[in-house]
Amino acid sequence: MGDLVEPPRGENPKERVDRELGELLQGLRVASTGVQVLFAFLLTLPFSAGFEKVDQAARWMFYVAVIAAATASICFIAPATQHRILFRSGRKELMLRRANRLGVIGGIALAVAMTFSTGLVVEALAGGLPGTIVAAAVAGLSGWLWFVQPLRSRGIIGAEGDVPPPPEGADPPPAEST
Repeated sequence: MGDLVEPPRGENPKERVDRELGELLQGLRVASTGVQVLFAFLLTLPFSAGFEKVDQAARWMFYVAVIAAATASICFIAPATQHRILFRSGRKELMLRRANRLGVIGGIALAVAMTFSTGLVVEALAGGLPGTIVAAAVAGLSGWLWFVQPLRSRGIIGAEGDVPPPPEGADPPPAEST
């Protein structure tokens, strides 16, 4: 099933930016909730019984997961905070570009946090090899679905034949937009 090109909406540039910013902030709210649950879990882990028995490699996995979850949380929350500070400043296009970049950076950090925290849990329960396999699977799946597939759809990487041409008369996609 191919990606569909969104038909033109007949909106002016201000309406487009308003809609895109609202859609982006809503998406970041959803991602933010997930990363905050993961972050909370990770913050409680060192206080759990048996954590002192975790070997040095698992501790490094934990450190990477915590730092990545904190980074993702910061990146996902930043656009909402900046939106409040820049409210009615006439800088929505700037906020949209920043929020988009922060969303991508936050997604990368979330993929790292999920990869390392999943690997850590599976390693603790089943050993090093299963933990490595599961971590690689999580990294591969999140990398493919969150980054490679959309970049291929945009024609940035991979075969350009994957991308249907935009309909005749459609507005070109805005630079650095969602």
